[in-house]
Amino acid sequence: MMNSKYKVLKYSSNNFNDVEDLVSIEEPLEISLKYKEKDNWVEQTLSITMRTPGNDEDLVRGFLFNEQIVKSLNDIDSIESYGDKVGQYKIQNKILATLNNSENVNISKIKRDFLTNSSCGVCGKSSLDALEIIKTTKTNTSEPKISKDVIIQSPDILREGQSEFSKTGGIHASGLFNSDGKLIALREDVGRHNALDKLIGSALEKKQFDPKDQFITCSGRLNFELVQKVLMTDIGIIIGVGAPTSLAIDLANKFDITLIGFVKRDSFNIYTNNKKVKVE
Repeated sequence: MMNSKYKVLKYSSNNFNDVEDLVSIEEPLEISLKYKEKDNWVEQTLSITMRTPGNDEDLVRGFLFNEQIVKSLNDIDSIESYGDKVGQYKIQNKILATLNNSENVNISKIKRDFLTNSSCGVCGKSSLDALEIIKTTKTNTSEPKISKDVIIQSPDILREGQSEFSKTGGIHASGLFNSDGKLIALREDVGRHNALDKLIGSALEKKQFDPKDQFITCSGRLNFELVQKVLMTDIGIIIGVGAPTSLAIDLANKFDITLIGFVKRDSFNIYTNNKKVKVE
């Protein structure tokens, strides 16, 4: 269940009417980790995020990978929802990821960046300097190359693929495309970051990533955290319907990501690395 009916008083054409409106559901999700530290198993609450119920396992996979708590999905033994079905919609709002005893699991990062900072994105990190520790290589500076038509059409294709947006108008999406503009995968959520985490988690699970022939389009504006998440996949092009923030531009420029924003039917802005856009 991703939406619910609410009674609203609607004003239209100079009249007020009582109508039913579909609204996107927003519910908290408590993400906990179970991992082995020395000889003892430890269970900790990592984060509480507001999300649209559905694809919660993809959300957790993407979140753990994007934050580099795990280096690959092989570092995750299991992901399970648990607890009572609560609230108005009778949904399980707790999920536990059990990590294996791999050396790739970044236990120190869990304690430093999350357990002391309530997982508020870049809280506790020194912005770009922290990224240099996590990511040392830049994206491919020349591939893929995409045309202006592919760029302009991608938000429309993304919108057409959104089952929930057409119903509620209140949900974000992220889509994985190939260089010809074909939509490969799509995920939706009330949160922009969650939609991208779900997309990346799903694509990792299905082994769909091919950075030399792909780009990602997001439905909203582009900020630092969204660019950071895309960077972790080695995808070198990110497109947003809205505007980027200054830190998003700085990060994209630092790692040779092509950052494209303000995509309209006949225009767009290339903020960084225009070599990947075909000039015809």
